[in-house]
Amino acid sequence: MLVSWIGSPLFDNPNVNLEGFFSSPLCGAAAKPLQVVHTVKEYREIRNSLKGTVGFVPTMGNLHKGHLHLVKMARERCDTVVSSIFVNPAQFAPHEDIDKYPRTLETDLAMLKSEGCDYVFVPNAREMYPSGIVLDVKEQVGTFVEVKGRSEQMEGWVRPHFFRGVATVVLKLFNIAAPTHAFFGQKDAQQCVVVQAMSRDLFLPLEVVIGPTMREKDGLAMSSRNGYLSPTDREAGLAIFKALSAAEVRFSAGHYGRKELLEVATQAVASEPRVKLEYFSLAHPLTLAELDEVGDDGAILSGAIKTSSTRLIDNFILRKGQKNDLLFVK
Repeated sequence: MLVSWIGSPLFDNPNVNLEGFFSSPLCGAAAKPLQVVHTVKEYREIRNSLKGTVGFVPTMGNLHKGHLHLVKMARERCDTVVSSIFVNPAQFAPHEDIDKYPRTLETDLAMLKSEGCDYVFVPNAREMYPSGIVLDVKEQVGTFVEVKGRSEQMEGWVRPHFFRGVATVVLKLFNIAAPTHAFFGQKDAQQCVVVQAMSRDLFLPLEVVIGPTMREKDGLAMSSRNGYLSPTDREAGLAIFKALSAAEVRFSAGHYGRKELLEVATQAVASEPRVKLEYFSLAHPLTLAELDEVGDDGAILSGAIKTSSTRLIDNFILRKGQKNDLLFVK
């Protein structure tokens, strides 16, 4: 049996160090246990017993306040809250940083428990990819999912494998978790559009809910990769927020053209010599088609930079007459 309960003597996962966990303020004696599940079979037994709505927050772990805000949204809206922690190999290319990706399971579980999450699915790669998984797309075997027309641009320009891996693992997790609602953060705007398109095209019986980008006090978008940043890199990484902010100011003044908005953003990044610009994009919020001008549907202004070896992405939603706003509909 591979089910465990955080907050009870039955927690028996040998891979998690719980020293000091039960004395933590996050783990009061009267708190509801967080049940940790490691296999599809065990989770499905639990899911069959659940009544009402189920909110699902998929993650790769190394959680921050942005993840917890999504859990809070799910808690407010749904009867049961389920999360997952799985570092998905299909999202990484052979040259990328999967081995360096932070694994902070003990802390992650404590954080999920603090926000009232009921269940967390923590599978291994063999459980999620029964046919096996390698990082080289050309050598992969098994079933994979592609969302054509929304995966090739923006982040897809730089990471052409990425959304194939995202769509595949998200569909697997949806099929396992069987949620009525799934919660994603706007910081990964293109991912939100890809998941919404996949859910619509494949007639998935759930609602995709988008939560706002959560930011540090200085504006830096919260991200699991921020932990890679040295103090110097973190300071330099603010360039992307400053660039998007400068373009938003120009947009708010009535300038809607692509050329002017991207030039403003590009110039702002150019003033920070410690970062390398990868791209800026001005895209339609549903189709992700690149726009010559922001229209009545608004636009996603997004970009990516690299500081030292760390990539940072961010985006603003541009909408006439409104500040940076959520702009996603099914």
